[in-house]
Amino acid sequence: MVNVALLVRVKAKPGKEAEVEAFLKSALPLANQEAGTVVWFAFKLSPSEFGIFDAFADQAGRDAHLAGPIAAALMAKAADLLTEPPRIERVDVLAAKLSV
Repeated sequence: MVNVALLVRVKAKPGKEAEVEAFLKSALPLANQEAGTVVWFAFKLSPSEFGIFDAFADQAGRDAHLAGPIAAALMAKAADLLTEPPRIERVDVLAAKLSV
């Protein structure tokens, strides 16, 4: 069951698009280690705009993720890779279909 989520959008600096894409792909093993992260997606919206959508059963899981290694690495690289700070939106999940 998922109840809360994060929608994060980032825009790569010109010439940094491949680095942003590689960073997002490299974060998957870290997301897989987070017990409270029920689902995690990294996606590409355009050649320079990317995003992350992740969902959690509760606020504690979302808080743990925000304090975890993916968020820390993203914030550490933001000035070098992104045109602006990541846009992080906290959202409530109204309905979800999850299957393996």
